[in-house]
Amino acid sequence: MTKSIDEYKTAFREAFGIESDVDVAALEYESISEWDSIGHMGLMAELEDRFGINFETDDIVGFSSYKVGIEILKKYGITIG
Repeated sequence: MTKSIDEYKTAFREAFGIESDVDVAALEYESISEWDSIGHMGLMAELEDRFGINFETDDIVGFSSYKVGIEILKKYGITIG
């Protein structure tokens, strides 16, 4: 299933409550104060709800950046395009 890049970016904006002028493509874990351990779980929940998936624990731990997330989503049959 292909999802839009805008939908992926919106998940980050919603989970972290960040404005549209923030470059979400540059985000990495703890690169902003909102992406701490609690924010991370909020992001995982947002992505699971938005894309209808359930992350495995290893993928939750490994989801360290916007870019890595795109690769992890491929494992669940989701292509960001």
